[in-house]
Amino acid sequence: MRIQPIALDGQPDGLDGQRGGLDGLDGQRGGLDGRPIGLDGRSDDLVAGLYDAYVAAAAADDRGPQPRLARFRRDFCRPGPGRRGEVWVAVEDGKVVGGYGLSLPLLDNAHIGVLAPFAVHPERQRRGLGAELFAHALGRLRHHGRRLLLAETPTTGAGARFARARGMEVALVEARRVLDLRRADRAALERMMPEVDGYHVERFVGPAGPELVPDLATLMGGMNDAPRDSGVEDSIFSPERVRHREEGITPGGQTCYTSIARRDRDGAPAGYTRIYVNADRSDGWAGQADTTVLGAHRGHLLGLLLKVGNLLWLREREPHIERVITWNATSNRHMLAINEAMGFELFDEWNQWRMEVPAAGG
Repeated sequence: MRIQPIALDGQPDGLDGQRGGLDGLDGQRGGLDGRPIGLDGRSDDLVAGLYDAYVAAAAADDRGPQPRLARFRRDFCRPGPGRRGEVWVAVEDGKVVGGYGLSLPLLDNAHIGVLAPFAVHPERQRRGLGAELFAHALGRLRHHGRRLLLAETPTTGAGARFARARGMEVALVEARRVLDLRRADRAALERMMPEVDGYHVERFVGPAGPELVPDLATLMGGMNDAPRDSGVEDSIFSPERVRHREEGITPGGQTCYTSIARRDRDGAPAGYTRIYVNADRSDGWAGQADTTVLGAHRGHLLGLLLKVGNLLWLREREPHIERVITWNATSNRHMLAINEAMGFELFDEWNQWRMEVPAAGG
């Protein structure tokens, strides 16, 4: 069995062009090596194999909607401005049996590596492969000079047990809540809509046009106010980074519903919210994503206006959607209160884990 890299767009071999001789294990090879070998000679086969392992492993602990292959490829195999990526797979007898991805910020948080995905196929679990993949990932983080590793798992289950066994610590607890639209009280939601003076709301479906990218970059900066690990710096949302994100929505097999609040007197962007939907509309799920109001515009009930209004708009345009899922840090009491008032109910909880990357041999 071997661990090999997947070549990502714009990153030959996913390894800064370095082939062979780089095992990510600081010289400790055992039964693994980092030499790229072929699985039918195609990166697509490797990605699909890792996706299959990821979905199979997730089935035990994650009851929520799983990403489609197109979104998995976009999220983990499509680095862009401000982020470098690596994806490694373990191949045994021509089949992917596990693997991991690393996201390496470049514009900010250059000391951090995010481990996602991380998967071992259930048929290969409890045989040491997870420990070997984790050691391999630590070696790659050391190679890139990263000092802090972040990852996330459900608070219970195999992933949490694995993280604790590796010496990782809980940095943040996040709750997923679900609103069942089949039981939601539409009239009650309509009554929640506040009257807000001095602002208006703009809406659009799908990726933002180029004329909106600068405003979205400003608004996404407001997400830096959300709770996070103390070792994480503010994210920099450059126009190039936002444009790349928008360009990835359609290839990722999704569309989205976005509402932006603007101040009447000058059109300044004040806040926004977004809900994602799978483009084929086949599973009945939608994902409530970013919601933020910039500091200078808080105190006007804009968050409530945006979130409830966007949800009602989604129900009107996508009547087949049955459930909306959202994430919040359990410490974000303000947003949790809004979600609960809207009818969102606790679905499960996740840990964000942290670990100082040990020195080689540590």
